[in-house]
Amino acid sequence: MRPLSFHTLWLAVGWALVILVTALSLLPHEDLPDIQYNDKIGHGLAYFALMAVFGQIYGARLRVVLLLLAMGALIEVLQGLSGYRDMSFFDWLADAAGVAAAWGLTRLTPDLLARLESRLP
Repeated sequence: MRPLSFHTLWLAVGWALVILVTALSLLPHEDLPDIQYNDKIGHGLAYFALMAVFGQIYGARLRVVLLLLAMGALIEVLQGLSGYRDMSFFDWLADAAGVAAAWGLTRLTPDLLARLESRLP
């Protein structure tokens, strides 16, 4: 894995995604825009993005996978405890599918961000 020139920037992007996914997952539905979409695809894409960014920063490490799976599970539990969102095992499975897909991509192209950085002026 090549070192990233903009490591701090990519890390900020990753943590911003964590905050965004957490906020969108825990806010009441009525506080969110009414957009029609497939909930499971949304979960998969969100966790794909998280794993893709952190996978490029830290590599396709099992620790990153497990932390993201734990994050998804914790959010589902918090949704169930909130009283205004439902906990769903199938949402967590969609999260896991997104993580798994991005993990595979990271294994195939571990230096994707480094290559992208090399093309920047």
